[in-house]
Amino acid sequence: MNDEEFGWLVTRLETEAANVPRAFRLKVFLISIAGYVFLVAMLLFVVLVTAWAVAHAHEPGMTRAVVFAGLLALMTLPIFWVTLRALFTRWAPPEGRHVTRAEAPMLFDLLDKMRAKLGGPPIHHVLVDDDFNACIVQRPRWGLVGPSVNYLVLGLPLMHGLSTSEMLAVIGHEIGHLCGEHGRHTGWIYRQRRIFEEVASRIEADADATVWHWAMAKAMRAFAPYFYGYTFVLGRQMEYEADRAGAGVTSAQAAASGLVRIRLLAQWLGQDFWPTLYRQADTRIRPTILPYRAMATAFRMSHDEWASPAGLRSALREESGVADTHPCLRDRLDALGQQPSLPAPLQRHAAAALLGPLGERLAAEFDQAWWLAQSKGWSERHRHVTRSQARLYELASQPLAALQPQELQELARLKSEFESAQAAKPVLEHLLRRPGGPFPLASCVYGKLLLDERNRDGLDYLATAARHDRRLADEALHTGFAYLADLHGEERAQAWVDSVLDTAPA
Repeated sequence: MNDEEFGWLVTRLETEAANVPRAFRLKVFLISIAGYVFLVAMLLFVVLVTAWAVAHAHEPGMTRAVVFAGLLALMTLPIFWVTLRALFTRWAPPEGRHVTRAEAPMLFDLLDKMRAKLGGPPIHHVLVDDDFNACIVQRPRWGLVGPSVNYLVLGLPLMHGLSTSEMLAVIGHEIGHLCGEHGRHTGWIYRQRRIFEEVASRIEADADATVWHWAMAKAMRAFAPYFYGYTFVLGRQMEYEADRAGAGVTSAQAAASGLVRIRLLAQWLGQDFWPTLYRQADTRIRPTILPYRAMATAFRMSHDEWASPAGLRSALREESGVADTHPCLRDRLDALGQQPSLPAPLQRHAAAALLGPLGERLAAEFDQAWWLAQSKGWSERHRHVTRSQARLYELASQPLAALQPQELQELARLKSEFESAQAAKPVLEHLLRRPGGPFPLASCVYGKLLLDERNRDGLDYLATAARHDRRLADEALHTGFAYLADLHGEERAQAWVDSVLDTAPA
């Protein structure tokens, strides 16, 4: 089943889940049980076949049958063994800085009130990490079975970005995953998916070992899309239910505002905050600011950049897909009965309210750890840029005619890296007009520049690069294929690739 077919399956199952929710959940339960029935049947098969082989081992005329039975048992035993290992594999606990009640009394008091209101299980550990995220993690004591230890993991950047009420809605969403029937289903489904993935990967890895393994792999491939489809749809339903739980501990308005703020801030962090910070390595031996202590201020001062109408419109155009059980922003807001609106600037962020002075200490700890991890790469980047720009100045100060071919290629690369692709174009054109070619690397770079301008002549330069330098062939052919496939379809693109390969020197 390909991605498109899986998407249609999910759409059909979502309709079924909306129309007959109780019957749908029963189906998910039965499909999960079917996996255990398969495992138990496999165990019984191994036991019965082995017992039969032992019982008839000394009977005359049974040698071949006994050997065959023994081989079947031996072929099944590895799959059964990997299943047992999946059941009892110990999970590593989530990473993060453990926070105690004495360090953050306000946070723990509010957690107690939320748990009482939602009827949730105890939170055994509260951790704060450096991600722009929050999650609840259940870690069974004995692999995938046994009583669970519950971890609430809160990202300090997220707490810097949200108001207190928005953050409480997020925490309520996470605790809601553990409450009541939803909580039982969440743990159950997560365990089933982990077991199934472990077993399926082992069966698939051994699919070519024997006919028996091939048959089991074929059966698993037929069953897997339906297992993933049913559990995926149930997982998405649980996200909506958890959103309602979060709204129940604060308000639907706070939950909706938090969802919008998270979506817009996450995009700004990835596209602006972190790239701007790392660009300092080009000019400074150390950053002028460290990220985690600066983040709250950056969120506030850049409010008009990330909380823009265009950004919100872009976020609302996204649709729910089948790669993530979390619905898209628009669907989550609709489920809460809220209209999308741009979040207002924060007067006070959640980290200050819920963590107090601990928030500043954690930011300092995370900054120290961040610099320890990044300092080597930062210094290497600074040295590379310093040397490269000096070399760029040296080469650019000379006439192009005075440079050797390898110097022209180096100049083109440096201009492309530190100025722009267009700045490198005249250098490449000068080199490609010179006698003594071909120059495959220059042809490859120039061909890609032309295709970026939607100039089909770039295909000829890519073909030259592929024909004369095998090290560049994959890159050149892939670029040309993607360009032609976008314009004329994959059949036309493949024909071009074949024509290049047919005329390449042996």
